[in-house]
Amino acid sequence: MTINCFSDLDNQTKLDTVLHPMFWQYIAVPTGLQNADPCTARGCKWKRNRNGLVYVPYVIANQYSPDEIQVIKRGLQSFTEVSCIRFVPHEGQRHFLHIQSDSGCYSYLGRQGGGQVVSLQRPGCVHHYIVQHELLHALGFHHEQNRSDRDKHIKILFENIIPQQEHNFMKRKTNNLATPYDYNSVMHYSRYAFSRNNEPTMVPIPDSNAVIGEARNMSPNDILRINRLLKCCQAV
Repeated sequence: MTINCFSDLDNQTKLDTVLHPMFWQYIAVPTGLQNADPCTARGCKWKRNRNGLVYVPYVIANQYSPDEIQVIKRGLQSFTEVSCIRFVPHEGQRHFLHIQSDSGCYSYLGRQGGGQVVSLQRPGCVHHYIVQHELLHALGFHHEQNRSDRDKHIKILFENIIPQQEHNFMKRKTNNLATPYDYNSVMHYSRYAFSRNNEPTMVPIPDSNAVIGEARNMSPNDILRINRLLKCCQAV
């Protein structure tokens, strides 16, 4: 296993175009926290074990086909290959992820306590990069376009956003973990996300032609942030 703890990448690399499923990924917010950042709450991070690993128990609902279960498990396994995170089957642990086919693709931000839902509605949400995206929310990560420094890298066109969806584009006070803004992050929305008129809702700056939001896998920056947030580097 190779754990990436150092930044040596170019965040302008472009990916080929990929068709997105019909569902946008979003963060679920517990009642009473709609105007707060849930991941600043005490205990938001999943805790490291004494052996340096971070165990995250999960349950997969019996709503999925065998092929869909394999896609989900491949997404879970992808974290093992690059970090100290270990998604393990739930065996009575207090805190765990309940992966189910609810309405759309969504997750709560960070560890919420007890069994928390990660929704991967079938079939539209059961794609490798969406599984990774929702799991990253569950580990404590915002969307890339919500970063505190996003105005240096992206312009939000609020006039093109579907009414009452503007919250998906609000700038947050984020811990960027000394990593650059990443157009290729699996956490970045696409150019036309939540568009009301088929016009862009986001435009990269200064290069308006840069490809954004088309990642099909976690980027090196995504992996770096996981390892820094959960202190995986100390487990090497």
